[in-house]
Amino acid sequence: MKKLILLPLILYITEAFSQNRFVIQLTDKNNSPYSISNPSAYLSPKSIARRTAQNISIDQSDLPVNPAYLTGIANTGAIILNKSKWLNTVSIMAPDSTVIAAINSLPYVSSTKIAGRPGIPGKTDGKSDRLTPLNVMPLAARVSNLDYGFATNQVLMLNGQYLHNQGFKGEGMVIAVMDAGFLNVDTLACFDKLRNENRILGTWDFVNSETDVYQDDSHGAMVLSLMAADLPGQIIGTAPNADYWLFRTEDGGSEFIIEEYNWASAAEFADSAGVDLINTSLGYTVFWDSTQNHTYTDMDGNTTPITIAADMAASKGILVENSAGNEGNSQWNYIGAPADGDSVMATGAVDSAEFYATFSSNGPSFDGRIKPNIAAQGQGAYVYLPWGGGVAAGSGTSFSGPIMTGMAACLWQAFPGMNNMQIIRAIERSASQFTNPDTLLGYGIPDFQYAKTLLAIEAYGADYTSDQLVSIGPNPFSDDFTFTFFSIRKQDATVEIFDMLGRQAYKNIMHFNAMSLNKISVNPHLQGKGVYVFRIRTGEGNFSKRVIKD
Repeated sequence: MKKLILLPLILYITEAFSQNRFVIQLTDKNNSPYSISNPSAYLSPKSIARRTAQNISIDQSDLPVNPAYLTGIANTGAIILNKSKWLNTVSIMAPDSTVIAAINSLPYVSSTKIAGRPGIPGKTDGKSDRLTPLNVMPLAARVSNLDYGFATNQVLMLNGQYLHNQGFKGEGMVIAVMDAGFLNVDTLACFDKLRNENRILGTWDFVNSETDVYQDDSHGAMVLSLMAADLPGQIIGTAPNADYWLFRTEDGGSEFIIEEYNWASAAEFADSAGVDLINTSLGYTVFWDSTQNHTYTDMDGNTTPITIAADMAASKGILVENSAGNEGNSQWNYIGAPADGDSVMATGAVDSAEFYATFSSNGPSFDGRIKPNIAAQGQGAYVYLPWGGGVAAGSGTSFSGPIMTGMAACLWQAFPGMNNMQIIRAIERSASQFTNPDTLLGYGIPDFQYAKTLLAIEAYGADYTSDQLVSIGPNPFSDDFTFTFFSIRKQDATVEIFDMLGRQAYKNIMHFNAMSLNKISVNPHLQGKGVYVFRIRTGEGNFSKRVIKD
């Protein structure tokens, strides 16, 4: 009788154990067949070129996990899932406890720890972003050469159309997207151009070790649409002409720390393949196994596995963008990992009127750094639906993040000689509250025309030794416009607008800071449409440009 009872019990325990995932920490990379002097054996030419362009040395962290160690671990009966050269770890599935004992006896194994189990089909982790039905008609993109359709506001908020109008739409830039799955991206109409031009460079599912990422979670498809969609009149993303790698690292049916190690493996692959930017609309705080939980003290930029890997990716010259998180109204409240990384550009969320979206996770990092770094529209952002097609409004920093990533790719395309951190710093400096950052939006909402001006000064050594009227936009304008003026000294100046008959239609005294690109919005309440002259009078002279009210 006992055998009849115990046999099913033993079978159940064995089956349950076989589903467990473990992370093996290795001690070293000794006796590796790979060498720093021959990086082409494990890095692509594009990856090596990125390091060369940014003066980044190849070091021990670039060396793959020792293949002899992988063979030894596999010989114990373990099934190897992923490996991380940066963390020097191996993720495995073990059929029983004797395998773990055998692994622990290997001389090059430092430790083993349980890291997760596979997800439950059809179950989500409760972190999905919210979708709402369409409730407005597409806006007319009058200031752009592109018909963004429903996506107009989320692009124009960042002055992203300025880069697009100049021909910077992401060509030649490579973006890796880490997510929970990309349902139907292989058939959706908004990605027709992406597929037809063979700009999906590859896919890999780091959860199930397969190439197919198109049958899993829908989240990544919506995220991708914010960057790569090209369906005029409905939705155009912020980097519609970029190249993409699609990686599934998140198991949408569970929440275990193994997913952080999946992400690290994907980031390393992205680095080796020569990716320029990584977009991640994921974040990690607490797990189904409470022994794996993070605390706010871990959000210090140096503790969690995924943050260590994210900062390592940045150190290899990749621009790493991560959504801040949707915990603003929760007990957790703060950003998650890897948004806490000191080299990670964490993006918070605002609504369509540029007000803080209350769900957006707060900063600072535990060690007091500005987080999130910047913000974009994440409440009421328009995405393409993976099921049945069409566009809907969604809310979450999962959506503000890729909007920002796409624009960062376009900006970097304009300045290929810059490095990843110079691009991030220019984006931050261009933002609406750069001089007065807070814990809700960080440095605020960037202006990519302004960011391009800042980089032009840095890149080309522009001679800003006198007052200059740098830019005006949008032009034509409807109600208001923004001008950028470089002032060599602290001064008050007269700002005027005249109609074509020479009649003054607007006048104001404005203050300019010294040796600064002063960015100021003007709402002149002009009565009639047509051509006007905008003029600034300073001690150095008059500075004029034609503006058009439509």
